[in-house]
Amino acid sequence: MSVFLTVDTELMWRRHAAGLDLADQVALSLEPAGVGVGYQLAAFRRHGLKATFFVDPMPAMVYGLDAIRPVVEAILAAGQEVQLHLHPNWAGARRGDGGAHHGRFEMSDYSREEQHALIAGAVDLLKACGAAQPVAFRAGSYAANDDTLAVLADLGFRYDSSHNGAAAESRIDLPARRIAPVGRLGLIEVPVTVIEDMPGNLRPFQICALSRAEMRAALDHAVVGRHAATVIVSHGFELANRAGTRANSVHVARFDALCAMLAEARETLVTTWFRDLPDFTTAADDGVLPPNRLRTRWRQVEQLWSNLVAERAA
Repeated sequence: MSVFLTVDTELMWRRHAAGLDLADQVALSLEPAGVGVGYQLAAFRRHGLKATFFVDPMPAMVYGLDAIRPVVEAILAAGQEVQLHLHPNWAGARRGDGGAHHGRFEMSDYSREEQHALIAGAVDLLKACGAAQPVAFRAGSYAANDDTLAVLADLGFRYDSSHNGAAAESRIDLPARRIAPVGRLGLIEVPVTVIEDMPGNLRPFQICALSRAEMRAALDHAVVGRHAATVIVSHGFELANRAGTRANSVHVARFDALCAMLAEARETLVTTWFRDLPDFTTAADDGVLPPNRLRTRWRQVEQLWSNLVAERAA
């Protein structure tokens, strides 16, 4: 089974809106508290895992290419792949105005023609930062719609990974419980994996969203069910607390455990790059992991500890 270990890599808008200088924005968004992109790259190298970094180049419109180029270079130097991420609100943003000027925040709020211009421009920015022509895309906040997919196909993309049934912003016209790759509008949609943590409630396979037990159960469920793919999400900043001043010990422990799980089961859980151009030929309808009250209660206890202790600012 293919496992897509993905990291959304971006300058956080709230740091820009807070009026921080560029160096502080980069530090808090990409390398907070020593557990940012560099920490993740080192862990992936140590465990021999492939990872996809969806990088948003749009802040380069405000701060110049040197705001994004170093992280692209670091990812490529570590032997991992860079694909395209895009938060369109950076279009129209201005340096030093506290976030007063910005574009619309969700891709789905733009017309097809506007989306074409945004994505084509972002491709050019990403390549100017040193990346190869991207073949995969993820919209900021998962806020893509079917127009987005049509534009991506027009621009030569092979894959999108914006469909997330647990995210209200995800507007692609697919069932919320769809987790298997599916051909749609000229490309392959590779949805973010979700689980059902409580009856009727979906939760994404994301480092800050699932406990170690839930991650283990989701991976075992996918192997037993012979799923075509599992898509895991992280962010460059989510192993630190919200202030970016110290590591969140709960999230770091989850991340480290996940890397160990994938390394131990590498023969059945094959970490994969989109640039490998995997061919999903089946029309599978893989089932979501059903709820388990004990797993969910344990994660809620863990999350309480995270919020009360691990999230405290240093």
